Amino acid sequence: MADAEVRAATPADAPEITQVQLATWRSAYAELLPPEVLSGLDEAATTQQWTEALHSEPTTVLVATEGDWLAGFCVAGPAPEQEAAAADGSAPPDLATVALVSTVLVEPRWGRRGHGGRLLATMAQRLTEGGATRGISWVPEADSVSLAFFEHAGWLPDGTVRTLDAGGRPVRELRLSGPLDLQLKHHH
Repeated sequence: MADAEVRAATPADAPEITQVQLATWRSAYAELLPPEVLSGLDEAATTQQWTEALHSEPTTVLVATEGDWLAGFCVAGPAPEQEAAAADGSAPPDLATVALVSTVLVEPRWGRRGHGGRLLATMAQRLTEGGATRGISWVPEADSVSLAFFEHAGWLPDGTVRTLDAGGRPVRELRLSGPLDLQLKHHH
């Protein structure tokens, strides 16, 4: 494998992050999202959003690279109260130290090479250094690959679900919760 590493993203990475996001969504979510939602993803607008996001805190964006290629990315930050709330809407006692991992995406052609695990482990380390004690992430119930990926890291559904409206099609998401001291098991 060429030099694989994880580093902090810079605004200059926005176009490549956009490419990874759009390529991954179009393949991974083709069955979850209506075609018009996927075809309506605007590359220029998405790149602009990433450029702005990468200039602003407190979100952390990490990218996985292999040689000269950007293979994937991970986005995380402090969890907003409504994302971390208990099923009854109350804030969890550890709200101040809950981190939301909003995205871990690896472009399909770079899949199964450990990039996702390295991204999550590196992000978990950063979040821990920032004072976070636990992570959460929302994953579509139908996305068995992502559910298995997080389960591998010890992140499991915590019983809270939500349904998003994706272009008129309901997408059920499960909230996963897990530790940030990741000991990712390596499969050979």
